[in-house]
Amino acid sequence: MRALLTRLLFLARRRRYLAIWSAGLVVIALVIAAAFSPFSPLDRLNALVFDTYQKLKPREATESAVAVIDIDDESIRQFGQWPWSRTVLASVIDRLAAEGAAAIGLDIILSEPDRTSPALAVAQLENQGFQVTYPSSASDLDHDRILAASFAKAPVVAGLVLSEGVDTPPPPAKAGFAFAGENPAAYLPSFPGSVRNLPVLDEAAPGLGVFSFPRQEDGVVRQIPLISRQGENLYPALSIESLRVAQGASSFVIKSTGASGEFDTGQPGMTALKVGEFEVPTGADGRIWVYYTREPTSPLIPVHRLLGDPDPELTSQIEGRVVLIGTSAVGLRDLVATPLTAGFPGVLVHAAIIDQIVNQKFLTRPDWAIGFEIVVAIGLGLLVLAFLPWLSTTANAVIAAGAIAVSIGFGWFAFANYDLLLSPILPAQTSLLAYGVASGVRLLLSESESRYIRGAFAHYLSPAMVEELVENPDALVLGGENRELTILFCDIRSFTTISETMEPTELTVFLNNFLTPMTDVLMEKGATIDKYIGDAIMAFWNAPLDVPQHRQRACESVLAMLDALEKLNATLEKPVRIGAGLNTGICCVGNLGSRQRFDYSAIGDSVNVGSRIEGLTKQYGLSNLIAESTAREVEGLAMLEVDKVMVVGRDEATLVYTLLGGRERAAQEDFLELKRQHDRFLASYRSMRFDEAANDLALLRKTGPEQLAKMYAEYQHRLDAYLVTPPAADWDGSWRAEHK
Repeated sequence: MRALLTRLLFLARRRRYLAIWSAGLVVIALVIAAAFSPFSPLDRLNALVFDTYQKLKPREATESAVAVIDIDDESIRQFGQWPWSRTVLASVIDRLAAEGAAAIGLDIILSEPDRTSPALAVAQLENQGFQVTYPSSASDLDHDRILAASFAKAPVVAGLVLSEGVDTPPPPAKAGFAFAGENPAAYLPSFPGSVRNLPVLDEAAPGLGVFSFPRQEDGVVRQIPLISRQGENLYPALSIESLRVAQGASSFVIKSTGASGEFDTGQPGMTALKVGEFEVPTGADGRIWVYYTREPTSPLIPVHRLLGDPDPELTSQIEGRVVLIGTSAVGLRDLVATPLTAGFPGVLVHAAIIDQIVNQKFLTRPDWAIGFEIVVAIGLGLLVLAFLPWLSTTANAVIAAGAIAVSIGFGWFAFANYDLLLSPILPAQTSLLAYGVASGVRLLLSESESRYIRGAFAHYLSPAMVEELVENPDALVLGGENRELTILFCDIRSFTTISETMEPTELTVFLNNFLTPMTDVLMEKGATIDKYIGDAIMAFWNAPLDVPQHRQRACESVLAMLDALEKLNATLEKPVRIGAGLNTGICCVGNLGSRQRFDYSAIGDSVNVGSRIEGLTKQYGLSNLIAESTAREVEGLAMLEVDKVMVVGRDEATLVYTLLGGRERAAQEDFLELKRQHDRFLASYRSMRFDEAANDLALLRKTGPEQLAKMYAEYQHRLDAYLVTPPAADWDGSWRAEHK
């Protein structure tokens, strides 16, 4: 089962990166595709971002080229309910003309005859049979004609409303149009009808401009069309028409895609509008983005002040300026919302447009903006995905946040320095969703991988090590690697004899009762359980995770196993003895086996030596033997050197040691005395001073602990032989083992 799970882990980790990137790429594609859906909120979100830009950096206020004559609440109180008599408006027009207004634009519609006109009263009386005598100058009795006369004498731009809800055709345009590129009548949106002034007024006015605002979903006025279409006829906006009249120009020049010097995108659209000395960049639909100042810069002159006593200050506010007539009175409902203000007089929007044109300060959303935002979105999305499988959650979150910050920062930089409207919404949204979805996939895969790791190693590593491996799966190198391991082999002495006395079920219970505490000790000490071979255990330290001081921990594990065995023996009728061997060396560790079946294990010469050392415990009658490669870095334990042995299959001798106890035992005087006598014996023995060695051995066999009796008996047997037939002169004190 462990082999299957580790194999699944191996495959899952190979495919994880592809799964994460695939999910992220799908999200990027879907986000960009959804951005062009009819139900996408992208345009709305972009508009809110552009509003924020203006709030943070509104257009710098300069001296305005526009003055506004305001039909305010106080003027209505003085002159009466709106609409006023046309004679009052005529007085306004005449006064403005006298003060030197360059153009006079009307942000109002005069679509019905003046109900206060004497001509209407005369006609009603005559219809009833009365005879009315009036001056020969009959036109003086018609207030509309009086106003028309004022229109004709002044640079007046009459207002016009183009609307979806009417079918009345508008009057002919006053201005001519020249085209550089395609005729905009082929692509500008058309209105079916209009709300117009009385014909006598429209005919008399030198100019005619559209002042109605296109319908906005949220009611905020951000863009205004400079050119509108009704059928095949084109009509300028009130703002641009007022500038034409003020300059004395006769026509407009409309630049479209494909014109000389203009980029042809393949889609017809307007690029700019030229009037007199001013050129205005526009969107493809002829609209201009209104760039507002924090506060209106145009002089705001109430009508009652204009028609009051002569005021030299008025002349300076009007002379040479474009003058717009509109209303701020709440009851007349000509208040609109802008990015900066909730209730803003509509006439001031037209004034802001004129100021922009005169100062040549424009907000531009170029035709390449959407394509640029898509490219940035894809680039940042790929950047987020590129590092996502490799880095930590925190690092990836920082990268995603950085991508969003780059989107926002670049958009703001383009606006603040170049007046470009580039939105961060699509790039930021793409980065965020790519990060979120890909991170979710990564989390799911990580959870799956964690389950594989827990399933593969829960029975072979301690819970703490399993969790560490879950947190850092890269520490697990699948397929085999060379690492320094400390290997343990342990089995039960005389197990064959024990098993012959038990039924299979009894033997199973016995083995489980033995292996469970031994395994608990090993896992607690950070060992990896490699396998159980009947009554034997193979384990190692320092793989798959690094185990600091693995030699020391392995030796402490042997002592802990002996303590656990002592507790187990207290519950058994016949005590059980074990033999444990430790060796340290470079091994190949990983998933080893065939393609059909493999296991997480270790192989190598060091493993073989460890197994041979465990086998030697029988010959010496010891519970454990520790190879020099392990013992040399162990400190503080009660350890005795046992022999210098050439294990079966090797010609190189290795020192082996045995553990008699832990730190407490190592500090006891009797152990220290034993170690001095034992080391003296080994020195005499290996120096071939066999008589001295025999005397030392006799003392050790008499005073030494019982657990060393068989080892000393083994040495007695060798001494007896060497006293008769000494070894060769170049003997190094080693012993060649004859059995595994």
